Amino acid sequence: MSKNKPVSSPQEKALWLLRHPAEYGRRVGYTLLTDRLHGHWMREIIGGEGDMTLQSHRGSYKTSCLAVAIAEIMITQRGKNIIFLRKTDNDVAEVLQAVRNILLHPLTQAICQVLTGKPLELYTATNKKITTSLYIRTGGAPQLLGIGLGGSLTGKHADIIITDDIVNRLDRQSHAERERTKQIYQELQNLRNPGGRIINSGTPWHKEDAFTLMPPPERYDCYTTGLLTEKQIEELRTRMAPSLFAANYELKHIAAEGALFTTMPKTVRETDDLGNHRLATGYGIAHIDAAYGGEDYTALTLAVRYGDTVYLYGRLWHSHVDTVLNSAIAIAKEYRCGPVYVELNADKGYLSREIRSRGYEAFGYTEDQNKYIKISSYLRKWWGNIVFIQGTDPEYIGQILDYSDAAAHDDAPDSAACICRLLDRQ
Repeated sequence: MSKNKPVSSPQEKALWLLRHPAEYGRRVGYTLLTDRLHGHWMREIIGGEGDMTLQSHRGSYKTSCLAVAIAEIMITQRGKNIIFLRKTDNDVAEVLQAVRNILLHPLTQAICQVLTGKPLELYTATNKKITTSLYIRTGGAPQLLGIGLGGSLTGKHADIIITDDIVNRLDRQSHAERERTKQIYQELQNLRNPGGRIINSGTPWHKEDAFTLMPPPERYDCYTTGLLTEKQIEELRTRMAPSLFAANYELKHIAAEGALFTTMPKTVRETDDLGNHRLATGYGIAHIDAAYGGEDYTALTLAVRYGDTVYLYGRLWHSHVDTVLNSAIAIAKEYRCGPVYVELNADKGYLSREIRSRGYEAFGYTEDQNKYIKISSYLRKWWGNIVFIQGTDPEYIGQILDYSDAAAHDDAPDSAACICRLLDRQ
């Protein structure tokens, strides 16, 4: 009698793979998923009980795990429907495309053929919803529905609700955004069907963000996942402000060391009455802090002063100024802000000549003030009276909030300080 273990049947092999989601994930293309860490996360998402919250550092493959887990839920829990939420529609579409690819993968097709006797078909597959031939629920709800936080939740219900990165840098910078995210999260309680679950995944950004409403999280910082080497951690630490590193990789909330700007800025929509005083009045001015390579950013600041209030719009590009100059001038024209002020020290008038060659007014000046003194004097003086126009780059505001004498990047606060100095003399 042979002592060899009998070969498993195709059904046993299929079920074994589904019980080992990290191995399943690796075979459908997510080769960096680990059994110890990601396998644990996915088993809790797929088969856990009650609500759960997972917090882990950037680059830990949280969203990859969610895509694999969602696909497996659709295969094994065929009577349940899922609502998946991220910050924006584009963010949602990215994950639904990943789920679609997993469902169409030859391995998934083979598993479904073995377990059901039929190939898996996609009856609906868009950027917002997916329904498969496995779905046995009656009614109009799709098997998987993706919603950005700006989408309507009215009339929606689900057995499983999954949120992924609905808290992001916007919540760190804006009290209004934090409150909006919290309100939406509270509304989710009314969307889940009896006995349903809410599963949350993301990275905390502010001590008062929506994570305060979620169940106590399982936390995995950059020191505990084993996904980053000590060298990689140190490289990340040197490339960003301490407060950003703490939030993204240590899952901590700390004030930027030596930060000059500790209060969140005010914002206003362009269509508000207040906003209509804004920039497109012909009285605004513009400033460009130019990058000529390396790690610097090109910052564009537009502003107009009304009494003791400065309305400001900021854009930031991690690019050489030549590659974004046409875009910057187009924005200045749109908001009727001019001239464009530029520093002459570094380029001997090159940028001002380039702006004029494009038919727009430019004014070059020689900078003779220490940058830290300029920012701590003029921008800090006006900070409480600055109203940001909606559409300002979050990264622009983030650079200001993270600014200190030792900050890695200062392009946005430098440009904003130059504008404030000009308006201070107005």
